[in-house]
Amino acid sequence: MRLLAIETATSVCSVALFEDGELVDHAHHPVGRGHAERLLPMIAALDGGGRGDRIAVDVGPGSFTGIRVGVAAARALAFGWGAEVAGFASLALLATIDGGREDTAVAIDGGHGELFIGRYGSQGQIIDAPTSYPFQMAVAAVNVRRVIGNAAARLVEARGWGEAVEIAPDARAVAGLACDLPPVPLYTRGADAKPMAAAC
Repeated sequence: MRLLAIETATSVCSVALFEDGELVDHAHHPVGRGHAERLLPMIAALDGGGRGDRIAVDVGPGSFTGIRVGVAAARALAFGWGAEVAGFASLALLATIDGGREDTAVAIDGGHGELFIGRYGSQGQIIDAPTSYPFQMAVAAVNVRRVIGNAAARLVEARGWGEAVEIAPDARAVAGLACDLPPVPLYTRGADAKPMAAAC
């Protein structure tokens, strides 16, 4: 069985192809923005055009646009290839890369002054579900010593104690992750756009 893993919910665009659990091919680029332009060419350049029997995609939390790009691509490819598609959480992926330590919180930038915070165990099981907090609330909410992710250093510095470890997402770590979420966006906070006011 071949598994295609897609990571676009964060500042990286990362894809990996596995066959029977073994890594066959991968591509990984820190992009910030521009996932839509990068993703499909990266998949097409993988062994066998990246085609898999199963597709695992990061459903968030993370970038609204990045999540939508990854989920849309995964669902379209699954339809075209007759493949299964499932989701995984961005914070669970980071925890897996770090080894799934239960004494560790994951903290990534959520935009608009907020952080996405969560805690996961060794197999990606949820200890504290991913939640979006304003920065100062996140500082107060995270009471474990070790914090990983791109917002870890800011959080640890603001609270004045603990250890911060910068870890970037990588689709190659999906092999060790339970991918059992529905392939729909997991935003954890409301949309940035507001409905227009009713005309008088």
